[in-house]
Amino acid sequence: MLCKAAGGVSSFCISSEMRGLTQIRGASGFPAVAQLRALAAEVRQILGPDTKIGYAADWSEYFGYQPKGTSDRYFHLDPLWADDNIDFIGIDNYMPLSDWRDGEHHLDAEAGAPSIYDLGYLRSNIEGGEGYDWYYASPEEAEAQIRTPIEDQGHDEPWIWRYKDLRNWWSNPHHERIGGVRQPNPTDWVPASKPIWFTELGCAAIDKGTNQPNKFLDPKSSESLLPAYSNGLRDDFIQVQYLTAMLGYWSDPKVNPISDIYGAPMLDMANAYVWAWDTRPFPTFPNLKSQWDDGENYPRGHWLNGRSGSRTLASVVTEICHGAGVTDIDVSGLYGVVRGYVIEDVTNARSALQPLMLRYGFDAIERDGVLKFQMRDGYGAVALNPDHLAISSDLEGTVEHRREAEAEMTGRVRLRFVQSDADHDVVAEEAVLPDDRTHSVSVNEMPLSMTRTEGRQTAERWLSEARVSRDTVRFALPPSQMHLGAGDLVRLTDAETGPVYRIDRLESADLQLVEAVRIEQGVYKATELNDDLATVKPYAAPVPVLPVFLDLPLITGAEAPHAPYLAVTGDPWPGAATVYSSSSDDGYRLSDVIVQRAVVGVTETPLRRASVGVWDEGPALKVKLLAGQLESRPRSSVMNGVNLAAIGDGTPGNWEVFQFADAALEAPDVYALSGRLRGQLGTEALMPDVWPDGSVFVLLNDRVQQISLLRNERRLAKHFRIGPATRGYDDPSYQHLIASFAGNGLRPYAPVHMRVRSGAAGDELAWIRRARTDADDWSGLEIPLGEENESYLVRVIAGGTVLREELTSEPRWTYSTAMKAADGQSGVYEVEVAQVSAVFGPGAWSRLAVGQAA
Repeated sequence: MLCKAAGGVSSFCISSEMRGLTQIRGASGFPAVAQLRALAAEVRQILGPDTKIGYAADWSEYFGYQPKGTSDRYFHLDPLWADDNIDFIGIDNYMPLSDWRDGEHHLDAEAGAPSIYDLGYLRSNIEGGEGYDWYYASPEEAEAQIRTPIEDQGHDEPWIWRYKDLRNWWSNPHHERIGGVRQPNPTDWVPASKPIWFTELGCAAIDKGTNQPNKFLDPKSSESLLPAYSNGLRDDFIQVQYLTAMLGYWSDPKVNPISDIYGAPMLDMANAYVWAWDTRPFPTFPNLKSQWDDGENYPRGHWLNGRSGSRTLASVVTEICHGAGVTDIDVSGLYGVVRGYVIEDVTNARSALQPLMLRYGFDAIERDGVLKFQMRDGYGAVALNPDHLAISSDLEGTVEHRREAEAEMTGRVRLRFVQSDADHDVVAEEAVLPDDRTHSVSVNEMPLSMTRTEGRQTAERWLSEARVSRDTVRFALPPSQMHLGAGDLVRLTDAETGPVYRIDRLESADLQLVEAVRIEQGVYKATELNDDLATVKPYAAPVPVLPVFLDLPLITGAEAPHAPYLAVTGDPWPGAATVYSSSSDDGYRLSDVIVQRAVVGVTETPLRRASVGVWDEGPALKVKLLAGQLESRPRSSVMNGVNLAAIGDGTPGNWEVFQFADAALEAPDVYALSGRLRGQLGTEALMPDVWPDGSVFVLLNDRVQQISLLRNERRLAKHFRIGPATRGYDDPSYQHLIASFAGNGLRPYAPVHMRVRSGAAGDELAWIRRARTDADDWSGLEIPLGEENESYLVRVIAGGTVLREELTSEPRWTYSTAMKAADGQSGVYEVEVAQVSAVFGPGAWSRLAVGQAA
């Protein structure tokens, strides 16, 4: 790959695959260097002399080529490195920094390395260890840790076989070995003539990632493998330690020599590129599974996104101690990353450290005036022969064993914490003893941010540790063991398989009495649990929403009859909308939270008056929705109440309720509604001659809800502020509305089947009443009244003037001849009748023209 860099950032790359060069090999398997040099010259000519061009080789290739089964060494890329058009040597550096195995019995642990996380151990393997001091000749020898030294006895140039020996490779001339013979003439390489860039380096966040930093997990890749001897668990801290060791080591001028030719260090650390920073925003990546299918690879991958903001456990403990004035501390034995930690109250250092100690499992021990912190891992126990312990009058025998009653132990631990890699929600994880039946539950809250997997692992470790620690011992130390102190591990047997105890308390008398609790190494190993990718709430911009008030009649009869409905929509939808209300434009209080976006639209064609109680087969009503969708339903289902909608002018009280059977999608978001039932729920009285195009359409489903309105607030003007729930009501995205509501759920339906019979005594009018509730039950002799008493208001109108108003308690009334004479009525007139509610007043009106010509 040829790279052009500008401003310290690799901004232009030409892969040799683009020119078909990667598969071009010479007779000995060398890359086609001549073609690569020609490509470099071409790029130089195109991009100009100030362009930085380099060839990036894999770390196992750049150093030379050794045909399998031979002692030959070819510096096959030296003509390219020496080319005037190449400005730097690019290396994709994934060299191993460890050869770690589980347990205490492997070579590196036995040589004194305290942990795979130890920076001294990792740095020692940057120019040491595998690929420098030794190599494994076969997989079998790797398993048995049979290491073959890397030597060159003939010419004292072992560095030509070491892919880690950058300094010697860079600062010496290169002599190839052909047939085992060192060639007298050096290659074209001029020592120290070009800087080295780490065009890639990195380590996956996975157990023992430094054993093989180039390994990653991806089911779609043929190269998907765990690092050697890894258990596959997520481990963000090994990534931190790898980068700390690698970048810190090569930033040291003592190991990064200056070139006499170009006057800069061998390794240009300003151009060291860590793999990988993803431009997809965290935590949308990796959690948006509908968009990206590689999110499941994130927890144990090379990504720095979401990890770079974490702190090491050692740094957090140091900050807490220094804040308390404790500076003589040793945190070199603390391993782990802290994703987030909140100290809510001003307190002492002990209280601030306690949640961290419980979460990560470490102890604080005083040694020679230094407060030392160390992990509880169960390793490094000192063997004590019980026969060589001191005898004390305070003990019954040499070793006194105790076990706490099982009834006093918690059998279930529930841990609450903030979930990381997500929306920072508070979640809970539990651990339960498999044989537990009667034990109590311990509920604990930690002000820490963790993944769910880490929460479960912590709860399980905590519960297991509590069960094991029921076993305690007391014994007295002999003078030869007085160096032991609190936090040290001991094994009261010479055998390596005996129980291990941690010293928790020492009491100095004539002898040093010890109290210790039993531990098990397995308790401190993280359990193998599947990584749970978090579910994050989609981001929604705080844009205004569209609220629509609907003062509707009762739909099911179970609603609050006086309260209006509210439909809210928006694009994009903010996730939820909030409604604040007040009697004036101040002192707002939260009234309601609307969590679902309603299906709201605008009509594109007019809807003309139609008969009630029969199917309206007129032209289709076209509706353009702002969001959502509609669906066709069988007419039998429509008769049972589905596809209920409202059409109106947008004011709270002016809505006709109708139903539709067929909804045909004619264009994006545009539906043609046909097969309609008009004037439902008593709204035929509000049906105009035509609903014009531009009328408001609302689908009446469970996304439309009633707001909180007190019964005594009917017909009073109220102020509302409605907007995205993520913002306060004073945000510009909120809309200010003033509205009043009659409480149309209380409004009586208009009477029907009005008729008149004229005679000598006058005009006898009659009608049939209706009910708002329970009127569909045909088992009774009469529908329920639904009001306190039966009452009707009758109006006589002529020429637009009300001539007479009368109340009647029966569904009939006579406009007598005497009344007509008193009203001066002798021609055509109109009669209006409304049922009267004691709460609402007159309901919807029915009308009948009297005296019209046949």
